[in-house]
Amino acid sequence: MKRKARHQLKENDLAEMIVSARAAFEANKSRLTIILLIAVVAAAVVGGVVVWRGNTDARAEQLLADAMVAFNAPVIPVTADATQPGEVPAAASIGATGSFSTVTAKLNAALPKLKTAADAYPDSSAGITARYHYAASLAAVGKNDEAIRAFDEVASRAGADSLYGRMALFGKADVQARAGQLDAAIATWTGLAASNDEALPKDAILMELGKAYQAAGKTDEARKTFNQLVDEHPTSPYSAEARTALGS
Repeated sequence: MKRKARHQLKENDLAEMIVSARAAFEANKSRLTIILLIAVVAAAVVGGVVVWRGNTDARAEQLLADAMVAFNAPVIPVTADATQPGEVPAAASIGATGSFSTVTAKLNAALPKLKTAADAYPDSSAGITARYHYAASLAAVGKNDEAIRAFDEVASRAGADSLYGRMALFGKADVQARAGQLDAAIATWTGLAASNDEALPKDAILMELGKAYQAAGKTDEARKTFNQLVDEHPTSPYSAEARTALGS
């Protein structure tokens, strides 16, 4: 076949392909338009989510930072004597800002800020951090029931196997024990002791569980728990304390 004829055939084939493609586009124009629109919208949504998350994280972290300013403020007792080496004047006596005369005053100032940060973005890492400090501050000022509820929410939002989830469960059990809710504390410590989470310090948990049993007057359960600690964790720093408890 001559070169000119072959070239003409190729041009004809190309023309037919263009005509076929155009016909296919016209026949499916509405469907293709919808697909393109969906693709554009999806891209916009993804981009918007990324930007929104970035803005949300920034706002959440700013609220947490504002709350932590009060939470980490220095405590300068009114008895502080500026004439003694190493001492500083009491905040009340010099009218200083950004400091408090007692830990309770500082925490009471931090609590509403921590709650605002926690409630504004409850599932963000900053919000979870704020709620944990909020729960710990409630416990420190003696608001035990509120603290327990806040620790429960931290564990729920963060996940029991996360760092803050574990810390929240420890905090909850400690508050329950200090509030005299010994059966509840025993239940929380028992759940932690039975967990398969290898990151949990089982020796410390058994020690606290044994103490809770002891405080509740459940001597047999306390002895069994202390023996378990000694048997399963013989090199633990808690073993000596457990042996002492068994001896008494």
